[in-house]
This record gives sequence, structure tokens and C-alpha cells, in this order.
Amino acid sequence: MIALWIAARDRRTPPAAKLLAAAVAAYALSPIDLIPDFVPVLGYADDLLILPLGIWLAVRMIPPLLMTEFRERARSSARPAGRAGAVAVAAIWLAAAVVSGWLVWRAMG
Repeated sequence: MIALWIAARDRRTPPAAKLLAAAVAAYALSPIDLIPDFVPVLGYADDLLILPLGIWLAVRMIPPLLMTEFRERARSSARPAGRAGAVAVAAIWLAAAVVSGWLVWRAMG
């Protein structure tokens, strides 16, 4: 996962792969799930399906030589941490909730 985080921040990563790698890394490191874990069966299904598929696709989109380099850098670095990343993920989820609520309100009104 750290290798994908590094790939998302590297200028040599293709733009589509960079976007997907950032989204997968943010989702994996986020304490907020698409479907909360307390929901029976579906709560863990998103983690069991979305993350592996996202990782697989992101890795396939990144050139193999770059991915090898990113994996080596990930082995020698610490896990990314910071409040800015947590705030960004929370802001994205909040924006999505607001837009969803607005769309539902508009559809009902």
C-alpha cells in the first residue's frame, strides 16, 4: 500500500494510475469505509472486493520498472502519516455525503 502511495506522488506515474493509486491508498488508510463494518456481510465485502481489485488495477497501470522502484522505496520508508491526509479524506467523504443528501432532497422535492 505504501508503494501505491509513493506512486501516486511520483511525477513519472501515468495520470490515470496516479489517480487510482491515490484513491486506493486513501481508502485503505482511511478509518471511514464505504459500507460500515457493522453492516452484516456487506460491511467487510467492500474491503474484500474494492481494495484487492483497486490494488491489482493500479499496479497493472504503473510501468513495472517504476513499480519495482516504488516497492523498494516503500520497504525503506516509514508508513505515511499526517493530519493533512486524514483531513483530506474526511473532507472528501463529507463532500460526497453533502452532494448525496442534496440529490436525494432535490429528487424528493
